Amino acid sequence: MTMQLKRRTFLGALVLALVAGVALGAFTAPRAELRRPPILAQAPVSPLPLLPVQMPPPGGTFAAVADAIKPAVININTFSRGAGVQGRTPFEEYFGEEFFRRFFGEVPERIPQRSLGSGVIVDPTGIALTNAHVVEKATEIEVVTLDGGKHKAKIIGVDKKTDLAVLKLDDGKGTFKHARLGDSDRIQVGDWVLAVGSPFGLQATVTAGIISAKARQLDQGPFDDFLQTDAAINPGNSGGPLVNMQGEVIGINTAIVAGGSGIGFAIPSNMARKIYAELRDKGRVTRGWLGISIQPLTPELARSFGAKDPKGVLINEVVPDSPAAKAGLKPGDILLEFEGRPMEGPGDLQRAVSLASPDRTAKVKVWREQSEKTVEVKVGQAPDERQAQQPRPGGRARSMLGLEVRPVTPEIARQLNLRSTDGVVVVRVEDGSAAAEAGVQRGDVIKQLNSQTVRTMVDFERLTRDVKEGDPLTVLLQRGPMSLYVAFRVGRG
Repeated sequence: MTMQLKRRTFLGALVLALVAGVALGAFTAPRAELRRPPILAQAPVSPLPLLPVQMPPPGGTFAAVADAIKPAVININTFSRGAGVQGRTPFEEYFGEEFFRRFFGEVPERIPQRSLGSGVIVDPTGIALTNAHVVEKATEIEVVTLDGGKHKAKIIGVDKKTDLAVLKLDDGKGTFKHARLGDSDRIQVGDWVLAVGSPFGLQATVTAGIISAKARQLDQGPFDDFLQTDAAINPGNSGGPLVNMQGEVIGINTAIVAGGSGIGFAIPSNMARKIYAELRDKGRVTRGWLGISIQPLTPELARSFGAKDPKGVLINEVVPDSPAAKAGLKPGDILLEFEGRPMEGPGDLQRAVSLASPDRTAKVKVWREQSEKTVEVKVGQAPDERQAQQPRPGGRARSMLGLEVRPVTPEIARQLNLRSTDGVVVVRVEDGSAAAEAGVQRGDVIKQLNSQTVRTMVDFERLTRDVKEGDPLTVLLQRGPMSLYVAFRVGRG
């Protein structure tokens, strides 16, 4: 009996222990499973370090970032009237508006052009960044903010080379929510980003993705240096911001691949910041210039010049009396660095020099005669911009007339089927100007101003030098095979 009792007691204790063990196991098993290494892992593996900016916010939502940036994003509605030949029939385009006035008593109404885009306010006074192609042809701009408020905007400056423009809302009289420009150099491939804008007019649309690539070249010009993202960008997103997880603008959305999916491009914020500051302060952009002609450095060329590796750009020509010539740069020099930044190809150097301020002294490292040398160059101003800023005779009159004219060359005379090169040809008519309202068109040849003959640019400049706002002007034009008069008051639409 004693043995049986002991046996029963032992069996009871064993069963109790098993039950307790199962219960304890059920409680601790999930935690043990989290600590258990993978079956194939023979040693603990340290996880890759992840920066907070590379991860979505806690909870896997972008709501906080979206809520922070949306009030600074604007929907841009542009309205263009009298823009070029849009809205004209082929018949009117050939015979001109004067023909319709003479025979039908009216001019066919031009179709007003409307377009949509996006932008981002970067200053509390209502200064915003957008794309140049969104606003460059606009005669009226209306901006809609997140709260539904409508505001008039005017263009402070446009830079077509980088496709950037700066707007001012309500003449700077209001106070607006604004975003901060971040450092696009710090963004990495794989970082999360949000694109915000008005695709297809759908205001305050937020899409998420990552940075897919940096420094993309799209063969659009020497300033190609795009951020590529797979965050959805569609027509209407142009000019809107690309933001990081800290809510900073690290790019201005500007381009998509036709027919592509998840391939969009943004202008880096570091480039946009410089262009924005110059357009805001001066209304124009001044670019640096060295005065050299360059080409890519191939491995064969590198070997022929005794270079260590095919990195840098080869100088093949130096403009006489240019900043490069004064600094002693020579054809055959391999330019390795500009202001401490390696130059991998021609595009790198073109961007670096153009973004450098004129009159700044820059250090340039070159490979010459089997060794590296450092040369100091005083950066000049790009010749085309220098000439554009120089006052020209009649410049004020041209601005008031709303016209840009050029000499009639033999080639132009041949294309326009003119009998001689007398006169000046209209190459641009400002939208909304008095000349545009009177019917002056691109391609017209000005033969007379107020009954005075115009044979050359000198004649045109002499006759328009002293005109002032409100002066009446009668212009004899030649348009194809016909001549016609137009009359308007200077400076009044």
